[in-house]
Amino acid sequence: MKRLIPLFLSLALSTNALAKEDFKICWSIYVGWMPWAYGAEQGIVKKWADKYDINIEVVQINDYIESINQYTTGGFDACTMTNMDALTIPAAGGVDSTALVVGDFSNGNDGVVLKGKKALKDIKGQRVNLVELSVSHYLLARGLESVGLSERDIQVVNTSDADMVSVFTTDDVTAVTTWKPLLSEIMAMPESNLVFDSSQIPGEIIDLLVINTETLKANPRLGKALTGAWYEIMASMKGSDKMAEQARTKMARAAGTDLAGFTSQLDSTEMFYEPADALELTNSQKLLQTMQNVAEFSFDHGLLGEGAPDAGVIGIETPAGVYGDKGNIKLRFDSTYMQMASDGKL
Repeated sequence: MKRLIPLFLSLALSTNALAKEDFKICWSIYVGWMPWAYGAEQGIVKKWADKYDINIEVVQINDYIESINQYTTGGFDACTMTNMDALTIPAAGGVDSTALVVGDFSNGNDGVVLKGKKALKDIKGQRVNLVELSVSHYLLARGLESVGLSERDIQVVNTSDADMVSVFTTDDVTAVTTWKPLLSEIMAMPESNLVFDSSQIPGEIIDLLVINTETLKANPRLGKALTGAWYEIMASMKGSDKMAEQARTKMARAAGTDLAGFTSQLDSTEMFYEPADALELTNSQKLLQTMQNVAEFSFDHGLLGEGAPDAGVIGIETPAGVYGDKGNIKLRFDSTYMQMASDGKL
């Protein structure tokens, strides 16, 4: 006769099986994620890991999408990614994921550029080069809405970010949507006009540290260590004193630019240096509306999985409420650990 394990004991055994001491997080090069490289190099991540008697390995992955794929398949416990990619890759793939740290939002880092034309409405009928199904694509869609157009009025041309600058120099490319530093290079070219950017949809392209929800539940020490490390790094790079400048200079070099270039990227990024700033967005009704916009865009472009019946097929939980299927929550914005940081309880 098969022995039955009581449900509560089964859940406890499952949680215990996930409890561990060694963890890996991955990041890729972007202004909002360079702090993780600096924190690892300067021993800040190790300091916080030691505080909670765990080990945290911080790994750079050169290919951004590949980093998310590796997280989704269990190769990493946490990974840096945008809010849209968190929904369309791990959450859509069935991996219950939590936005542990809401780090910043793009506030001009992403933009739409036209060659020779000065108004977004002039994009009608043009071919637009961009990384298809990325946040650039989302930005374009939101921009088109703002002038009464839709994607039916343009033609998207899928283009690698590695090729974006070079293709804009050709005569037949007249419109692109991209992000810094590529955006800055393109804007330095003749006849380039920025006609829409992410500062016009503030708080919608959000940079996160996403962690496996089950791993976080079984290992709250990891959540505390990562959040504590993040805000110590933020404190070290904020301001105009010599130490902060040195921190930003090291991040700039790791990103392949100089301090001026990195400062330009920071200027168009709304960094949440204080946990209270991150909490304001995370706890807001606006975040819930943003995630509905993201889910609707993702559904319209087939990013929520084959056979998805509607944009709400995946539940998205925020402190302000749930968008989508409450019985299938796979993406969570949890303010618990950021609140601990704000309260000085880490």
